[in-house]
Amino acid sequence: MMAEPRIKTTVVGSYPVPDWLAALPSEQALVDATRVVLHTQERAGIDLVCDGELYRFDVNHPETNGMIEYFVRPLAGARTAVTFDELVAYRAQRGMGFRTRPPAVVEGPVGCGALDLPQACARAKRLATRPFKFTLTGPHMLAKTLVDKHYKSVPDLAMAIAAALAEQVRYLDADVVQVDEANLPGSPDEWPWAATAINRILESIRTVPAVHLCFGNYGGQSIQKGAWAQLLSYLNALHADHIVIEMAHRPPEELAVFRDLRPEIGIGLGVVDVKSTEIESADAIARWLERAEALLGKNRIKYINPDCGFWMLKRTVADGKIRALVAGRDLYEGRNRTQAMPVGQGEVKPLSAAQQQAR
Repeated sequence: MMAEPRIKTTVVGSYPVPDWLAALPSEQALVDATRVVLHTQERAGIDLVCDGELYRFDVNHPETNGMIEYFVRPLAGARTAVTFDELVAYRAQRGMGFRTRPPAVVEGPVGCGALDLPQACARAKRLATRPFKFTLTGPHMLAKTLVDKHYKSVPDLAMAIAAALAEQVRYLDADVVQVDEANLPGSPDEWPWAATAINRILESIRTVPAVHLCFGNYGGQSIQKGAWAQLLSYLNALHADHIVIEMAHRPPEELAVFRDLRPEIGIGLGVVDVKSTEIESADAIARWLERAEALLGKNRIKYINPDCGFWMLKRTVADGKIRALVAGRDLYEGRNRTQAMPVGQGEVKPLSAAQQQAR
């Protein structure tokens, strides 16, 4: 029996919504689609699988893949009907240029309301045969997208949302629970209150807590500017087992920033660029790992993963990138694993003696 890999493979979360689920989004179609997404990852050899975030799919809000509306609309204290004056004010709000309207207006104390993450998590986990990761959107991003008429303070609103989400994650039965913050990298000065809010959630996770950050993934485009160096204080403040970061689409020299990440926090390294339709070769991913471990040290990389979710790609491209993750890791670790499906780059060969020495 093959030994466990030293570096695990995982995905960030989302997967392209199958056409048949979009055409008829019934409960049974959702279960069937989730089964397909999990099986695709398991067959490719992904170590930590995810449900594709199909549970939050909303055909009326494809631009954000349901990562906002699903979480805020059921909350107590939130109103979904938005007036024209509120729309005008919202469109002038900093950092919301990628949206035309708010998902909701907060006009009372925030509570869990009708949100039910444990049910969505349990439905997917029953279908998985490998370790399972469940994802949710973080309080910083959710608070920033809302119109707030109650708290009158974004940090206070974020803490209220964090309290509601913390109550939910206490009941999640997943091997890893990942909280996603896709807005903070564009507003690094907000890190102190953002860290306090997300830690409220992370501390409530019963299993392994993780955090994903990226610089945006709106239709394959980065929607925020910034640098990882600006976020190091935030990252070091996280009460997380590991972080899952965008790196394949970033300047390679930024990798050096993570030398100063607390050693207790593992790194999930983005080695697959979701903003490109080109499928990475196993060799390219192995080279990424060589550079990263040479710079950061052996055993610093806990996972390799895509930069962000796959939701805006074609399924054939997403599937190829998923297979490439496993092939590249196996190449780097010298694992002679027979791929269940071809990667599209030819046979995966072991590293040469010179390559092994360089590694």
